[in-house]
Amino acid sequence: MEAQASLLLQAVSNGLQIGLLYALVAVGLTIIWGLMETINFAHGELMMLGMFGAWWFNSRLGLDPLLMMLPIALVIFGLGMLIYYLLMQRVQRGEVFTQIFATFGLLLFIQNGTVAAFTSDYRFVSNTALTRLSGVNLTIGSLKLGVPLLLGGLTALAIFAALYLLIDRTELGLAFQATSEDREAAILVGVKPRRMYMLAWGLGAALAAVAGVILANFFAVYPQVGLPFTILAYAIVALGGFGSILGTLAAALVVGTIESVTALYLPPAFKDAFVFLAYILVGLFRPQGLFGRF
Repeated sequence: MEAQASLLLQAVSNGLQIGLLYALVAVGLTIIWGLMETINFAHGELMMLGMFGAWWFNSRLGLDPLLMMLPIALVIFGLGMLIYYLLMQRVQRGEVFTQIFATFGLLLFIQNGTVAAFTSDYRFVSNTALTRLSGVNLTIGSLKLGVPLLLGGLTALAIFAALYLLIDRTELGLAFQATSEDREAAILVGVKPRRMYMLAWGLGAALAAVAGVILANFFAVYPQVGLPFTILAYAIVALGGFGSILGTLAAALVVGTIESVTALYLPPAFKDAFVFLAYILVGLFRPQGLFGRF
């Protein structure tokens, strides 16, 4: 009985740590939806580009991905703004199906462009600060915390906290909130909604890329890696409540815990099934999500 309790505690701990990484993947969707109510099925592909950036700097130049996180984020930030300028501002006010097909087409374009440039082979980063710590554990009583995953989770949490302060405590964040609450009123006080939308797309893309840089230390890097994370991110955002940053964090921790605990007792194939079962139950009894508003 004590051994089972220890295993369960270990699974919960691992789930919370991977949940922090999931939160960083999903929060970019939260920002875009909260500001624009726009669907983006290419979100995972932006994360995938971050993973490829981490792999390229590591394999070609021997640089640690974590050291190149800021340059990669800046490049993908610019790409996100370009996507809004060239594509999304034209479909933003259209039907929801227009947004779905536009972003799904963008998904295929980025994915197949990456296949053409790098093939579909699996790649791995090596000799990085996190991979060198593989197998190193921090022991607290009967609990063993894998140091690489712990550091990755804490890095994601620090970035998440910085994002929350940006949105909640700065003029830019207040402009985002004003645009989300009342576009016309925001215009009256000098806020330019189109500029806010472009910055939101850039910020969401950069956050996805940063998550990809961290995840490249734990997952294989290949062109099709983004779509499963996109689906998972939408489940997290819906669970937490569309537009709620703290809700996204809480929901990601719940999802990570469900996956880890399910894998302890059932075959790994069932872990996603229970995540979406939780989403269905929340949708039935609280359709606005755990922290969302009607």
